[in-house]
Amino acid sequence: MTDTQRSAHAPAHTAVPLRVALIIGSVRKDRFGPVPARWISRQLGARPDLEVETVDLAEYELPLVLNGNDPGEPLPEPVKALGERLQRADAFVVVTPVYNRSYPASLKTVIDWFHEEWTAKPVGFVSYGGMTGGVQAVEHLRGVFAEFNTVSPREAVLFPNFWEVFDHDGRPVEAEAVSGVTEVFLDQLLWWARALRRARAESPFPGQGEP
Repeated sequence: MTDTQRSAHAPAHTAVPLRVALIIGSVRKDRFGPVPARWISRQLGARPDLEVETVDLAEYELPLVLNGNDPGEPLPEPVKALGERLQRADAFVVVTPVYNRSYPASLKTVIDWFHEEWTAKPVGFVSYGGMTGGVQAVEHLRGVFAEFNTVSPREAVLFPNFWEVFDHDGRPVEAEAVSGVTEVFLDQLLWWARALRRARAESPFPGQGEP
């Protein structure tokens, strides 16, 4: 079989670029999150066959009180708009600080508003903080996202003492060392993104849509 014939017989979903939603989790005033978010976005943008969409939670006023289980109650407009963006994604990269040994409330709110939007997709993490680089936030988020049957790559990108590790142009000072870890992280994330997109196209995830 020629390469042309293989291409003609390939499933349609393999020709569609992977869609990665890059979520900025902090909504604080004077937050640092956009700096590592822009950097990781550039690393993703250098990969072929990807579409990267930055989702800044500061742009959405999500209600703290959830709708509950009433299917007849309409979703608030910010929730509906954000849900449509998350639904399109094949993978997520969450950029998070560490607040008091965990992640910010803004991330918990957005996680809890949605369900099927997350299901059977990979979620990777970029964190920043003090000496630990925000690893506590990442470990807590892994457990929460597991509730949605997501997959979390083993690798994460951590920035300890973040105020020292980025230059004035928003690039890591130790770019070579960080790039090595980031390459592995992205390789793992995108491997899972392709595998899970193929699986979702072949059959619905078991229990999808059930309470």
